[in-house]
Amino acid sequence: MDFTFDSEQNDLREAVRGLLERAYGDGEQRRRVTGTDPGFDEKTWSRLAEMGLLGLPFAEEHGGMGAGPIEVAIVAEEIGRVLAPEPFVEAVVLAGGLVAAAGTDAQRSEVLGGIAEGTTLAAVAHAEPGTRWSPSASAVTATQDGGSWTVTGVKEPVLNGARADVLVVSAVVDGGGTALFLVRGDASGLTRTGYRTHDGGRAANVRFDGTPAELLGAGSADRTAEIERVLAEARIAYAHEAIGSMDTALRTTAEYLRTRKQFGVTLNRFQALTFRAADMYVSLELARSTALWASMVSDAGGDVIAAADRARLQTSRAGRHIGKEAIQLHGGIGVTAEYTVGHHTSRLTAIDHVLGDGDWALSRLAADVRGHETVDPLGAPYTP
Repeated sequence: MDFTFDSEQNDLREAVRGLLERAYGDGEQRRRVTGTDPGFDEKTWSRLAEMGLLGLPFAEEHGGMGAGPIEVAIVAEEIGRVLAPEPFVEAVVLAGGLVAAAGTDAQRSEVLGGIAEGTTLAAVAHAEPGTRWSPSASAVTATQDGGSWTVTGVKEPVLNGARADVLVVSAVVDGGGTALFLVRGDASGLTRTGYRTHDGGRAANVRFDGTPAELLGAGSADRTAEIERVLAEARIAYAHEAIGSMDTALRTTAEYLRTRKQFGVTLNRFQALTFRAADMYVSLELARSTALWASMVSDAGGDVIAAADRARLQTSRAGRHIGKEAIQLHGGIGVTAEYTVGHHTSRLTAIDHVLGDGDWALSRLAADVRGHETVDPLGAPYTP
């Protein structure tokens, strides 16, 4: 398998890196942006739209660029590298992905076109209190009266839900299936309570009380399969965001070991510390290759769900390892608000839990292990 980027992909990476370095190369600038609502820079969001990045995975007839998972991975990694708070994965991959998967042509043109232009911020309202990373809705219900729909119930956490112009909402319909709906931000019966998350992002408690909703797609078919696939694509994108964050945490730690002196010598002269940094590098590269492989599986139309679980498991383990070691190798400065490695660890922790953590992914992979052939390491045929 060829894991190298072509010239156009390298140009995309450099362009995105240049934009985000100017916006968030200084950690103090990120702290100022995340300290006030909506938690990201609207001007930077508009610049991402001007570069065509917010419409990257959407079809050209719907206002997008027609790119694939590899290009999305490149952008996500650059976002993670500087901890840019812009909701690229949440709005483009997750919300936009659901509209692209289930919407009508008219809905795709309207919503995806707005996302691509940067004029519409979309958010997914799928998680519910008391549930655990299920592709189906459970407590939020949708009721049809003639040709109109209303939704009732509570969704939380809804990432960027307080700022969103449109919500993509999952709800249970008659028959027990899960359908998808569009709810406008100014709809009646909609209550949104926003709050700040530990990594500097924003989430919201969203309550629907007979809120008018527009059915996404034609017919109230069960959309569980589409939701499962888009969630998997988002997990892969988050894996690449985590790769960017881990890469910066490792580079920052290595530079600290090269420059910080103890007992008259730099810390990298202590073999035990150098070995720990080397272990961080191994974790990063294993996670990087797994995440890129998962994107290639998605691009080839393979089993994206299983690939996403493998990527989530590997990045979960690597994120915990690298985040912990980055802080410990820095010492007390690693947990201060003025230094970046603690913020990277916080973001890696948030990514690990947003759509299913590593233990959850491991349990899903383990449940399917009996479906694979047994291989004898000595080459002898296996007989049960």
